[in-house]
Amino acid sequence: MRTRFTELLGIEHPVVQGGMMFVGRAPLAAAVSEAGGLGIITALTQPTPAELVREIEAARELTDRPFGVNLTILPSINPPPYEEYLDAIIESGVTILETAGANPEPFMPKLKDAGIRVVHKCTSVRHALKAERIGVDAVSIDGFECAGHPGEDDVTGLVLVPATADALSIPFIASGGFADGRGLAAALSLGAHGVNMGTRFMCTTESPIADGVKKAIVDATERDTELIFRPLRNTARVASNSISREVVQILEDGGEFADVRDLVAGSRGKRVYEDGDLEAGIWTAGMVQGLIHDIVPAGEIVTRTVAEAENILRRLTATFSLDAEAHL
Repeated sequence: MRTRFTELLGIEHPVVQGGMMFVGRAPLAAAVSEAGGLGIITALTQPTPAELVREIEAARELTDRPFGVNLTILPSINPPPYEEYLDAIIESGVTILETAGANPEPFMPKLKDAGIRVVHKCTSVRHALKAERIGVDAVSIDGFECAGHPGEDDVTGLVLVPATADALSIPFIASGGFADGRGLAAALSLGAHGVNMGTRFMCTTESPIADGVKKAIVDATERDTELIFRPLRNTARVASNSISREVVQILEDGGEFADVRDLVAGSRGKRVYEDGDLEAGIWTAGMVQGLIHDIVPAGEIVTRTVAEAENILRRLTATFSLDAEAHL
């Protein structure tokens, strides 16, 4: 399935595995890429830049197809050495970088000199246009449904994707709410050049999170998420549990970040993924979990998503062609 996005990055299918903290590791990324999609290693999952280099090397041992690295720059309790991670990515010969969070403009000259294709995640058309102006090669546009940070505009993909298509001249992919071929077909119909799927790829055999977390996602509905940090205008969508509900209540009652700092610490979220303790901390999940019903190999997700999308588009084309002939 060729689109402007696949041609830009040299991949077979317009299906991207989102860069997810504690999830985007070599086995998952390689499995997605080997199936023709674009797998993503999450840089900050690795404790040091040197360990990121080793993770990139591990992925190369598993696939010779293109894969990317995600570098997300966000406010944190203890900011990591972003510049050192970026240097490690460049020195490792990675050719595709997914950036998110802060504006990547300060890094663009260095990235361009290294010949790296940059895909920047945005949550609004205005931010996508800014990303295009600073020279990114493609955009990943996040609708309100997405896991993680959906921005503050609350615009769903059904509006945001075609609005982005109207505004941008560079390729872009749709993110937030995608789990199968129906979503891919819809995104392509709305003007996107592919889809980014995060929560869907959490529920795969190669995903490094505990089986209990995967099962919780399969069992959850689209209503089982919480929007935390809304009063702080740093909204994040996470799974609904006792911790995330407590965070919401504290902030709605006038609390400050300091009042929830310990509850939302990344170390606690890591325990959820590693130990399967669903109440250990906050953990990211999108509304799309209501569409996820199984745990299968990541490569199967890629191939069946594309096959389903192709079947839907062919069926619709044939249906409307027959309808048109009937009215002649």
